[in-house]
Amino acid sequence: MSEQRPVIGISCGDINGIGLELIIKTVSDNRLLEICTPVIFASNKVLNFYRKGVPDINFNFSSIKDSSRINHKQINLYNCWEEEVNITPGQLTDAGGKYAVQSLQIAGQALKEGKIDGLVTAPIHKKNTQSAEFNFTGHTPYLKNLFGVQDVVMFMVAENMRVALLTEHVPVKEITKYVTKENILSKLQIINNSLKKDFLIDKPKIAVLGLNPHAGDEGLIGKEEEEIIRPAIKDAKQKDIFCFGPYSADAFFARGHHEKFDAVLAMYHDQGLIPFKSLAHGEGVNYTAGLNGIRTSPDHGVAFDIAGKNKADESSFREAIFKAVDIIKNRKEYEEQRSNPVKKVTNRIVANAVDEKITEIPE
Repeated sequence: MSEQRPVIGISCGDINGIGLELIIKTVSDNRLLEICTPVIFASNKVLNFYRKGVPDINFNFSSIKDSSRINHKQINLYNCWEEEVNITPGQLTDAGGKYAVQSLQIAGQALKEGKIDGLVTAPIHKKNTQSAEFNFTGHTPYLKNLFGVQDVVMFMVAENMRVALLTEHVPVKEITKYVTKENILSKLQIINNSLKKDFLIDKPKIAVLGLNPHAGDEGLIGKEEEEIIRPAIKDAKQKDIFCFGPYSADAFFARGHHEKFDAVLAMYHDQGLIPFKSLAHGEGVNYTAGLNGIRTSPDHGVAFDIAGKNKADESSFREAIFKAVDIIKNRKEYEEQRSNPVKKVTNRIVANAVDEKITEIPE
């Protein structure tokens, strides 16, 4: 890991999406160089193509082919390919997927080898990235495989809430087979560890949502809550994980109960992401908890409908870089505290949990 400002790698995403526009808009702010050193994994030709589409921005970079030659005084472009590429903004093409994967693989390997301190990934499209060589439904399962870990958590984070997912990109009809006691315990353990070391929360409080409407209504609308989720919560408490539930998802968010917890574990994608994206005010970040390396991304997709039109909002992408830098610093502080227990860790994160009794929230 760099002894200077942290080195943040940035994969370019689908070359026909909004990723490169977001990257240019974000890193062109010279103040970013005061907190990190950005390294964009793409090519000169692709980056210059999109630079022309974002006028009135002063954007310069240093082109490198070796991670040991990173220039800490300016933006770096790591050339992942030299050949000419047909760029068609807004179009779903094989080339868009091919080079998105190439950028991700090179950047991911750099993260694994410690050549960069964190990775921020621009959006990819699941349809044109699928192949025999890349048989993954997104960044999260790919990085899980790359780092060789048993489990990870898709963790959506913002200033006012954190939402984790039990299942990610799974068809609705298949969700129930992943709602198991073992899976819930695994996710809760990762969430608990991440809140402590990545967000410096000493005693995290975690809410667990039910699967069925009204959290099963005591077994009248499904049995998963009584037979699986509640027993998993009980076992997690025995492992010193401070968690509660299962809560009815609709009432939970509608009544603002998420503000009383440091994180919420949702059972499936839309159950967690619809309220998150509605309440995170456009600045949410997707964080992959459970990896040795640090990876974040914006909370949106390729947005082909506005690609190449200079209409993309970089707010979430900027937050993804800030969050990666924060987590790098937090992990360092956490390790220093562990090696020196006498030192008092100052928690720079204001936890959402309040002092009232959490058990007063109806489950």
